[in-house]
Amino acid sequence: MSQRNVLFIIIDQLRADALFGNLAKHVDLPNLRAFMEDATTFERNYSVTNPCGPSRASLLTGRYAMNHRSIRNGTPLRHDTPNIATEMRKAGYLPLLIGYTDTSMDPRAFAEGDPILNTYEMPMHGFHEVVEMRLEKSYPWRAYLQSKGYDLPKDYADHYVPVAQGSERKINDPAFYKAEDSDTAFLTNACLNELALRTDQNWFAHLTYIRPHPPLVAPAPYNAMYDPASLPLPERIGSQADEQAVHPFFAPAHENQTAQSFVDGFPDLQVNDDVINTMRAVYLGLATEVDAHIGRVIEFLKETDQWDNTLIVVSADHGEMLGDHHAWGKHNVYDAAYHTPLIVRDPDHAAGHGLKISKPTESVDLAPTILDWADQDIPHSMDGRSLMPFLTGENPDWPDYSFSELDFGDPTEPTIWQQKLELGPSQCNLNILRGPRYTLVHFSGGLPPLLFDREGEGEMQNVANEPEMAAVLLKMTQKLLSHRMENTDHTLASIMNKPGGPVRGQRR
Repeated sequence: MSQRNVLFIIIDQLRADALFGNLAKHVDLPNLRAFMEDATTFERNYSVTNPCGPSRASLLTGRYAMNHRSIRNGTPLRHDTPNIATEMRKAGYLPLLIGYTDTSMDPRAFAEGDPILNTYEMPMHGFHEVVEMRLEKSYPWRAYLQSKGYDLPKDYADHYVPVAQGSERKINDPAFYKAEDSDTAFLTNACLNELALRTDQNWFAHLTYIRPHPPLVAPAPYNAMYDPASLPLPERIGSQADEQAVHPFFAPAHENQTAQSFVDGFPDLQVNDDVINTMRAVYLGLATEVDAHIGRVIEFLKETDQWDNTLIVVSADHGEMLGDHHAWGKHNVYDAAYHTPLIVRDPDHAAGHGLKISKPTESVDLAPTILDWADQDIPHSMDGRSLMPFLTGENPDWPDYSFSELDFGDPTEPTIWQQKLELGPSQCNLNILRGPRYTLVHFSGGLPPLLFDREGEGEMQNVANEPEMAAVLLKMTQKLLSHRMENTDHTLASIMNKPGGPVRGQRR
């Protein structure tokens, strides 16, 4: 029996338009672009929630945040939630984790005082952690750097401060480590070393890259690979004040995450367009570094004759505003924060190779797709749909919309939104419904909605207050409500206990 492998790659905070969109022609990603020609590309894929912890909870459990409720970095995920790792174990795979899942553990499953409860950066249950690689810890990488003779900064945060090449430090100065020793290189080496020993068995590997997640610092030559002056400026309505006037949500959003917070070592950074484009250039350099190492993994699969028996899924956990609408990070409502690349190569079906799919898909679809390919039952708890029909070249009946949500409150320390808008933590949430033409952003807490028309000015104009949009607003709101009603937790709702025992019915 030939191998049946799965390589599931997640790139942290990579915008979709770096591969197809406004930034694509300004960044060199040769390996991912070549991979797209030999795989199926989903051009309208969206994360169903943000930030890192919640988005990965949805990716790996196949569940909307409204169902798994691990809605913040630090909010626990129920310990008994089925996920891609627990279900792949049932298919006979040892789920290898090379990287991180940003999972907050359920305190009910551990003793009080257990250090596992001190962080949101633990691996999700079911995974076999090959190497610990986390944004706030990364002990193995630091030990590796030390073994290579680097003089490590005492404060781990200082690992991400650029090293001045002249009398004054610049944002795009290089990291203190060489490209061959970067966190991206280290993680790729760990992956290849592990897989080199498993060429005679089925394997499932979840490889998760930290970059291009901030702090924005890159090793040479990636730090200066792109000329900031050659890049387009972010898409903006006007001034920051103009953006904030669009909706009460945006002023706190701008205050919550600033451009200054994306770089370390510049406490007095004065932000202007030159600085912004320099930061964007470093971001794209980091993306190119990740691309180079994904190329190494692809080459390994080809050299070891595993290319044609390995399902490869490449995506991102969420997007990044990168200065668009004067915003940074992913705590936002705009597509840039949710639109992610998704490229899938099914080795069994050449009919899907080279296809570009324009129908909307969601991050919750990835886990069901992998399980479907592995001939493993998809738990009813998973809200996503298998993408296998697309991979086989079919044109399935498919929803014409996508759904995302964001929680921006905190029950322990009030967020800037709670303080500025006088809202409780349970009122700080929003839902996004992206239909064929319109996008609705519905807020709790009595905040007004946003409505964008892609046949008009798109996200550059909120048309929710236009009288002629009243019927559209009502229809979109009804559709949003119906979607939530149809997708409430189905973990047990599709099972019936009968005289002969439990019967598993159909979810859809």
